[in-house]
Amino acid sequence: MSRDFGKVAVLLGGSSAEREVSLKSGNAVHNALVQAGVDAHQFDPAHQPLHELMQGQFARVFIALHGRGGEDGTLQGALEFMGLPYTGSGVLGSALAMDKVRCKHLFQVAGLRTSPYVVVDKNSAYDSQAIMAQLGHVMVKPSHEGSSIGMAEAHTAQQLKQALQDAFQFDDQVLVEQWLSGREFTVSILADKALPVIEMRTPSGFYDYQAKYQSSTTEYFCPADISAEQTAQLQEMALHAFNLVGAKGWGRVDAMQGDDGEFYLLEVNTVPGMTEKSLVPMAAKAQGIEFSELVQRILEQTL
Repeated sequence: MSRDFGKVAVLLGGSSAEREVSLKSGNAVHNALVQAGVDAHQFDPAHQPLHELMQGQFARVFIALHGRGGEDGTLQGALEFMGLPYTGSGVLGSALAMDKVRCKHLFQVAGLRTSPYVVVDKNSAYDSQAIMAQLGHVMVKPSHEGSSIGMAEAHTAQQLKQALQDAFQFDDQVLVEQWLSGREFTVSILADKALPVIEMRTPSGFYDYQAKYQSSTTEYFCPADISAEQTAQLQEMALHAFNLVGAKGWGRVDAMQGDDGEFYLLEVNTVPGMTEKSLVPMAAKAQGIEFSELVQRILEQTL
């Protein structure tokens, strides 16, 4: 199959806050493709203008860019303009999934369970006391960042104020979400099918940047220790959310189980991590799909 792909650009790095993670993902993808006999080449848009993809006569693109400029629809639009097939979601699906606030709005309208929330704009007045009175213990998230960048929890109005100031360094719009203290899960999607559910457990309280990429104490359970009925419910919920935002090809949907035992959607990821500690490869392996086959399957979607 590898000879059918032609010359492949693996887009990695970029200039978003997730550059370091993207470099790891892109390196892993590139190495796997090369070992499989694919004519794959690394391409970092932070150092190479996109028009060089045309000059380099690339046939297709594997997107391993996380965050803005890679996962938000802007790159996808540029590649479509150039007529280059690319992996993953299109312009609209990428843009919507990257926007946590609009995702929450969509989940609510579609009747998909998600934690109560408030949206705070950088240049608008807000009352941190009123927000805490409404939501209690909260999680603060920049609307357009991934890899848990800029996220923080707050128990008091003063902590919320500081968390918002920190989050505004990354985004002009911030999501303040009621804290969920239950178990944390993720469902990987590959070719319109849900892979085995993974549960993540970390002593830090939530699955933040350190727990994802630096900690040796984070535990992963794949498949997750939940009933067959709960697994099916969570997979169906994840697929619904994935399709709702217009995502395609492959990705990941994160959720939590509240104290009430119900599942609550967190967000949709259209270019999830592909590092050695990443969740999509872990779920694929539990399904009998090794990393090399996984990256080829994702690339096959461009044919």
